[in-house]
Amino acid sequence: MKLIVDSGSTKADWVAIDNNGNNIFNTKTLGLNPSVLTKDEFLERLYSNEHLVENKTKVSHLHFYGAGCGTQTMINFLTEIFQDYFSNAKVSVKEDTYAAVFATTKKNEKAIVNILGTGSNCSYFDGEILHQKVQSLGYIVMDDCSGNRFGNHLLRYYYFKQMPQELAEKFETKYDLSADFIKDNLYKKPNPNAYLASFASFLIENKTHEFCQKIIREEIEKFVNFQIKQFDNYKEVPVNFVGSIAYYLKEELELILAENDIKIGNICQKPIDGLIQFHVLND
Repeated sequence: MKLIVDSGSTKADWVAIDNNGNNIFNTKTLGLNPSVLTKDEFLERLYSNEHLVENKTKVSHLHFYGAGCGTQTMINFLTEIFQDYFSNAKVSVKEDTYAAVFATTKKNEKAIVNILGTGSNCSYFDGEILHQKVQSLGYIVMDDCSGNRFGNHLLRYYYFKQMPQELAEKFETKYDLSADFIKDNLYKKPNPNAYLASFASFLIENKTHEFCQKIIREEIEKFVNFQIKQFDNYKEVPVNFVGSIAYYLKEELELILAENDIKIGNICQKPIDGLIQFHVLND
């Protein structure tokens, strides 16, 4: 049995397949980002899933693609946890950008590949090797145009009373906006980045409002200028995206990329289907 995992900070999609690519089971856990979780929190999330507990000794290969796996330290940290948990498995841990590449880019094709979900990421794939010019410093410093960045903006505008009244009233009905509740989620509970990203759905639901349009445009432009344009050939290759933010803001992305003479390629909400096909063909 092979397990293929696509994990963000908010959630992780797990698919079990046999050697012929036939589906055995699909399941989900909370996100498994080593940048924000301890070993105990990881194990708690693994042991809380019945499918994983029941099949942990049956797994021969684990292919894990995850947010927060961009350094060798984090890869080693996760590999050790998974190797102990799935004791009979050959474990491979890669950062989530590889999942985005395999899901959106044809074999040997050159492309700039981006993730816009809870966090954000941008890489260049030369047809064989993945290149990153900027190593992410995480949700506090970077992550332009991500769910957590949008959540940060909304909370700030609301608390500084810069959000239009009609939107503020809708915002209040959808979320618990008490200061104690917000600070507890930001500073005491795990996954503060995923908590911030939970507010992004409000921005998307109200994206036709002028106030929301301004936030969306400014963040996409930041992502284009700081991330996509760092690669000299950004006008020459397709620019692909994965993630819910990219999926639900597709029209806005297409408009702003066109203004910058950038050719948008594939946009995929979840890369898991492409990963299954990739491993059936390549394992």
